[in-house]
Amino acid sequence: MTGTRTGWGVGALSLALYPFGAGAMVVNLYFAGLIGSWLGWDVMSPNMALIGGAVLGIPATWAFARHIRGMMDRIDAETDAENG
Repeated sequence: MTGTRTGWGVGALSLALYPFGAGAMVVNLYFAGLIGSWLGWDVMSPNMALIGGAVLGIPATWAFARHIRGMMDRIDAETDAENG
């Protein structure tokens, strides 16, 4: 079974992980806005952080899903090699 991919694809993983990725981006943006206030910038509103997190969560979640899929492929290849 070398060369075949089993399990979830990148798209399915992205959809399943998107709420977590978007939520992480919302928190990161909001706290970055608070740190920016120390530099004299305006504080980012929670609504702006929510919108920005929803948008930035898409590429962040896609990249994370690709990373997870790569690890799944690597462990599948190692398992296949062990089982001969």
